[in-house]
Order: sequence, then C-alpha cells, then structure tokens
Amino acid sequence: MKALYDVAAPAKLNLFLHITGRRADGYHLLQSAFMLIDWCDTLHFEPRADGIISREDLHGIATQEFAAPAALPVDDLVVRAARALQSTTGCTLGAHIGLCKRIPQQAGMGGGSSDAASCLLALNRLWQLNLPLAQLQAIGLRLGADVPFFLAGRNAWVEGIGEKITALCLPPARFRVVKPAAGLDTSRIFAAPALRRDTQTATISGFAVMPSNEMFGFGRNDLQPVAQALCPQVTQALQWLASLGLSPRMTGSGSAVFAKLVDASQTSDSAGLPALWQVRDCSNLEVHPLFGWAS
Repeated sequence: MKALYDVAAPAKLNLFLHITGRRADGYHLLQSAFMLIDWCDTLHFEPRADGIISREDLHGIATQEFAAPAALPVDDLVVRAARALQSTTGCTLGAHIGLCKRIPQQAGMGGGSSDAASCLLALNRLWQLNLPLAQLQAIGLRLGADVPFFLAGRNAWVEGIGEKITALCLPPARFRVVKPAAGLDTSRIFAAPALRRDTQTATISGFAVMPSNEMFGFGRNDLQPVAQALCPQVTQALQWLASLGLSPRMTGSGSAVFAKLVDASQTSDSAGLPALWQVRDCSNLEVHPLFGWAS
C-alpha cells in the first residue's frame, strides 16, 4: 500500500459524566455515555522506508468562523501512537503524517485521543501489521484513557477509569456545539477540592431503554461546576445556548458545551458570541468512519 489519505478522526460528546468515587491510587471512577459526532480531524499517511516518524500540521486557512489552531507539540499523541505501534511490533517502516486539525483543543471532545486511535488503525493497515483490535486497544490505553473508545468505533457506555466500554445504540440527533476561546486543563479540574465524587451509580440497562428525549437529558456533568468556577467563558457559553431555548451542558472536562437541537433543520448562528469562539451544528454517528479497519 502506497499511502492513505483523508483518514477521519471524529470528536465525541459526553452525554453525561458522573464521578462515582475515587480509587486509592488517586484515579477517579466514572460513568458516562460517549457519543461520536461528525466534527472530524483529517489525517494523511505516507510510508517511509527509513523508520522515521514525521508529522506535518495542515491547518488550512482560518475563516471568520474558525481560527487556525495553535501549532501542535512535536511529540503529540499521533507521533507517540505511531512510535508505540513500531515498538510493540518491531516494525522497521516509518511514516510521514499530515494532520489537519479541526477539533478544538482543550475542549473535552477527545480530539487528541481520536487522532491517536485513527493513527493506530491507519498504520496497522499501511504497514500491513494486521494486529487485531484488542492489541491496538492495549497500545491505545497506554496513550490515554479515551483512545480505546475511539478504536472500538461505537457509541458507548463507559465506566471504571474509562477502560470498561460497552457498545450503546443511540437514536440519530443533531447538536449545537460551542467552544469558547479559552481552554481548560483536565488535571486542574480533577484535583479541585470542590469536585463532587459521590454520584450514585446508574445502570446501562436503565439508560438504554429511555425515550430519546430523556436519554439525551439524563444526569449531569459533575465536572461542570468546577469548570465554570475556573473558566467563566463556560458559563457564558451555557447561557448563550440556554437563551436559544436549548438545554445545554459541558462535555468532558470542557471547555466546549453542547445542546440537543429541538428542530434538526435549524442552522447554526453565532450571533452574540465573542470573536474566536467556535459554533457548529453536528450530527451523531452510528459508528466510527474507520469501523472494521481492525478485526
């Protein structure tokens, strides 16, 4: 295989995020429903015979709606994923990776983890390694807790520290997503003394049988109050969505917020939002665009 171009890496939204406890080693126990959406980064892969992993940022042109993203670190999750796959398999091939970054950073949308997952799937195919999904997920878990979810390729009920993943069927819907200019550091939120860590556990069986209007409004995001205290722009984004008659909440550790659209034909409008904020209407995905790339 000569190259792989236009490889998608979709973002996710947390329909809810409950912190149910904390382990002795400091890791937090959570429950969440992860949902894939059609806001995607794009990656391109060309093989190298010299074993070197190189990466090029393909930002594209900034528009009035979207500012060009900041340059990625040299040793980002994509590069680390490629090197981890090399190390695990002993593969002597390298790759030049082009990354067009569209998913906002520090948003709670899993962009970096999704890029890493798509990198593992693509290079497993490009290098003809033929590793099964379970082995790729073991590599992915060392890179980040969300990477195995993106590798699995389905919407999911997620528990534990993020490693317990159960496929979940969600009805089709559209969502308005707002990313303020400011980002949030996940570690600061989880370290906050005010973070609630005692939410009662729910069951996937109870969640899965809910009507869609209840399913998309279930629970809350336990990280949201701390995030709002750290980043006033989160509150401003929530208030803007609420002013449209929507029921918003934050995704992940923020700072992006979202709300299910009542009228799916309604188009996005950023009127009233500050400059450099991003707003996009997204559809959820039934499966990941690369679903089935690993057995």
